[in-house]
Amino acid sequence: MARTRAQRRRYQALVSLALVVTVLVLVFATDVTHAAHQSRSPRRSENRTFGVLANRLITLENAADARVGYLLGHGGSLSRSVFLARLSQVAQELPGWTVDAGFLRRPSIAHQLNTTMAQLTTQRVNDYATILDTVAQALHLPWTPVATSSQSWVVAQQSLAQTASTWSVARWGLVHEPGLVRLDNLTNALATVPLRSAVASLAASPSLVLTRGIGVTAVEVTPVPLPAPAGQLLLAPVTSVHLAVTVSNAAVDTQPVTLSVTATPTGTLGRPQHQVMTATLGPLSSYGFALNNLTTVASEHFTLTIVATGAPSGHGWPTTRTYQVTMAPSGAG
Repeated sequence: MARTRAQRRRYQALVSLALVVTVLVLVFATDVTHAAHQSRSPRRSENRTFGVLANRLITLENAADARVGYLLGHGGSLSRSVFLARLSQVAQELPGWTVDAGFLRRPSIAHQLNTTMAQLTTQRVNDYATILDTVAQALHLPWTPVATSSQSWVVAQQSLAQTASTWSVARWGLVHEPGLVRLDNLTNALATVPLRSAVASLAASPSLVLTRGIGVTAVEVTPVPLPAPAGQLLLAPVTSVHLAVTVSNAAVDTQPVTLSVTATPTGTLGRPQHQVMTATLGPLSSYGFALNNLTTVASEHFTLTIVATGAPSGHGWPTTRTYQVTMAPSGAG
């Protein structure tokens, strides 16, 4: 049956409406797809950037894990100074890990992986610091504690094992996210070292045992002495003599030192004089004592005795130096 004019108009209107709806759906779908693609692009970039930074930090931690583990197992073959230098090198790296971990907190990554990484690193920094402090104190090394919170080395090792285990699961969180990032694993050598026996073995090593020693390594006299036999000082007829004495520390540890200087007349001229000074010498370092001037007179004879106390003689350096001092005649009259 033929359609009426009204039916044809209604049909055409429905067709037109259907076409409009279809176009709108297609446009909306395209926009959604485009938006989804755009949202994945920055996430891909963020994930990959996080992966690079996180893996760099993990590499640093694993390298330190290997170095400290080596020191605990083989440090007995090193000298105290070398052992201290290597232990200090790791300690100096720890603040940098904390800073790097802070950078990882933003922007937010899927599964809050960046927050997890930052928190684990912060904990592991203190765990490492606790173990370094324990080793340094056991060997009586000159050391400023680096741990920021108090815990035993047993707890520190347990924490290292636990944080490594937590990360071994969490690190797969970005494998199926935009960027397909694979994060490295944390090594766990230091957590499994028998620390008590390792430290005891290091403390018994002859090369690491603390051996204290000091010595008077230089004496400077002003005015400059005139030619004279060894052990004697012939000085111009001045009214005062300036002494500067250098004392050296042969030990890899801080060393308190007391320096005593005595001038004892051997004739009728002059008067007894005595000075005492103290200082704390750093490891393998020296300190120059600048003493008060000695009062002298022409033709005076006296015994000058310089004594450093606080530790035995080290490296064959003398702790006592004695000089027979002669002040030349004035030449007047």
